[in-house]
Amino acid sequence: MTLRLILIVVLVIVVLAGLVGYQMIRWAEAPVVSNPDLAPQKVVVIPEGTTFQQAAALLEREQLIRSRPVFLLLGKLQEADRKIHPGEYELNAAMTPADILSKLILGRVILHAVTIPEGYTFKQIADVLAEHRITDRAEFLGLAVDGVFLKTLGISAETVEGYLYPDTYRFTRPTTAKDVMRVMVNQFSQVMTQEWQTRAKDIHLTVHEVLTLASVIEKETGAGEERPHISSVFHNRLKKHIPLQSDPTVIYGLPNFDGNLHKKDLSHPNPYNTYRWAGLPPGPIANPGAQSIRAALYPMPSAYLYFVSKNDGTHQFSATLVEHNKAVEKYQKRPFRPGNRSQTLMSPNGRQTRHEEGVS
Repeated sequence: MTLRLILIVVLVIVVLAGLVGYQMIRWAEAPVVSNPDLAPQKVVVIPEGTTFQQAAALLEREQLIRSRPVFLLLGKLQEADRKIHPGEYELNAAMTPADILSKLILGRVILHAVTIPEGYTFKQIADVLAEHRITDRAEFLGLAVDGVFLKTLGISAETVEGYLYPDTYRFTRPTTAKDVMRVMVNQFSQVMTQEWQTRAKDIHLTVHEVLTLASVIEKETGAGEERPHISSVFHNRLKKHIPLQSDPTVIYGLPNFDGNLHKKDLSHPNPYNTYRWAGLPPGPIANPGAQSIRAALYPMPSAYLYFVSKNDGTHQFSATLVEHNKAVEKYQKRPFRPGNRSQTLMSPNGRQTRHEEGVS
């Protein structure tokens, strides 16, 4: 009887222990908060190189799981200890440990929308990415002029300028500069279709030259409907071997541009000075959008050689110097005559550039 009683007691203890263990596991596998309305979203960062144990400890500290040992066991059963992805995760205490683990395994990280405007230079793009804490600015700028890396992207140029397609992207935080650049260059490759590449050959331009011209068009006007007109001016000048005389190219080549284009800048010997050198500049001066690329490939048929700002965001186009001078007189010189303490330089394109009185 004594042995039988002992066995019964042991059996009862085992059963009770099993029930307690089962209830503890059920408790540990349940969400910390049962009501989703009482569980605000938390952004949790899993750094690169974090072990599964470290991730479990982080989740416990953030009060997103009840039991680290049970979470580790759950991960062990799914062989998740080497499968979690680093990054930012949006989690809440109403999620079950299984749901949290699934999110880490699948790498469902937060994606941040970043808009790169048309006409930005690679330096400006680096600033935008750094402001959004997507990637390191210095690393991005270094890769932008790394010829070896650029060749891996299919770019045979001194810089990545022109090949970073302006668009809205969704990146994880952080993303390596290499991965960001690959995504943006790949997007450009999708835009630069085979049809456009064939068109470039038909008009005797390389893709690099098309991007160069498109970038100048991009910087010359913000009015989309004008881009084919601007393109026609530059195409006509190229055919007649007339310098493009584009202020944005001069500005791009200046080592220390102070925000005002001075008369002396127009004679600066930098290779982007299209007042001194005929033909296209050595490369793009910005990263153009599809409209400007299309305009570079398909200029509007015209005899235009000049254009002048009308001070309303649009331009007046002219085929002869006589017509152009009249347009300059109408839209640029008259408004600045009375009581103006600064002189206005008129470029052959008719855009006004100010410089302080007495500066030549």
